Amino acid sequence: MRTLLNGMGTPWVLSILLVSLTLFCLSCKPEKKTSADSTEIGKVVEVVTENMDFQMSDTITSGWNTFRYKNLSTETHFILVDKYPPGKTAEDAEKVIGPIFDAGMKLINEGKMDEAMEAFGQLPEWFSEVKFLGGTGLLSPGETAETTLYLEPGNYILECYVKMGNGIFHTSMGMTKDLVVSEQKSGNQGLKANINLSVSSTNGIFTKDSIVGGLQTFSVHFVDQIVHENFVGHDINLVKLGKDANMEELEDWMNWATPTGLMEPAPEGLTFLGGVNDMPAGRTGYFTAQLDPGNYVLISEVPNPTSKGLLRTFTIK
Repeated sequence: MRTLLNGMGTPWVLSILLVSLTLFCLSCKPEKKTSADSTEIGKVVEVVTENMDFQMSDTITSGWNTFRYKNLSTETHFILVDKYPPGKTAEDAEKVIGPIFDAGMKLINEGKMDEAMEAFGQLPEWFSEVKFLGGTGLLSPGETAETTLYLEPGNYILECYVKMGNGIFHTSMGMTKDLVVSEQKSGNQGLKANINLSVSSTNGIFTKDSIVGGLQTFSVHFVDQIVHENFVGHDINLVKLGKDANMEELEDWMNWATPTGLMEPAPEGLTFLGGVNDMPAGRTGYFTAQLDPGNYVLISEVPNPTSKGLLRTFTIK
C-alpha cells in the first residue's frame, strides 16, 4: 500500500482512507444462521463459520465473554468486533456504504488513486466514529480459537475482511453480523494468563514469560494503539509454521492493503490459530491455544512487522 499511496499526504485523504478501513463490515448479506434470538448466558459464546457467516446467538450478556470460534469453512477468517455510532447497523453499512466501498477499492486495486479518493469522498461522516474492540486473530480452516473480551452493553457488528481469491472481501460476501450485548451481566471474570504479552507501536510484541508447550492462556495488553500505514491498528495473531513456511510471504500476506494481502489461499505452511484483534490503548484481551511441538510466530496485521518488533518467533520442543 505504501507504493500505492505515494503522494497522498493531504489530511483529508488520510482521514478518508482511515475511515475506509471500517468499510469492511459492509455489503449485502446472504441468509445467515443463528442459534436463537435469546440471550446466550454462560462462560462460552459459540460461533461457527461454515461459509461466509457467523452462526451464533443474536444477543449475549455484557462483561467478560469467551468466544469459541470454529472455522468449518475452506477459507481463513477472523472475528473483528466493531462499535458503530448509535442507531447505525449492518443494514446502514450495506445500503449506504457498500456501493462506495466497492467502487473505491476497485479503483485502488487498479492504481487509480485520484478516482478512488473521489469515490471515498462520498462516505458519511459517522464512519469516523466506528471503534474496534477486539475479536479473534486469523484462524485457518478446520481450526478452533478461543478469545476472551470485555464488552459493555450496546449494539455491535462482527466482521471478517479477509479477501477471496478474486480479491473480493469476505464482508462483501455477507460476512458481517449485528450483535446485541445486553444489560445482563455474564458473571464471568477475566482469565488468569500463563503468558502475559504486551503490544505497542514502540516496543512491539513483548513478554517476560517463558512460552512452553501445552494448553496456554495468553493475555494481550495494548499499551498503545496507532494507525499503521495500511490504516489499521496492531493486533496479535498466532501462527504455527510448517516445513514449507516462508517468513517473507507471511509478512507480505499480513498487509491487506497490497493486491495479494490477506487474499485466499493463505501462503503454504501457515496454520493460523487465533489471537486478539485490534483493541484500544489500555485494553486487555485473552486467547487460549494448544502449543504442540513446532515453530510459531506472534505477528501483527501491519506492514513490515519485523522492523516494528511486531513479529516474534518461538519454538516448542
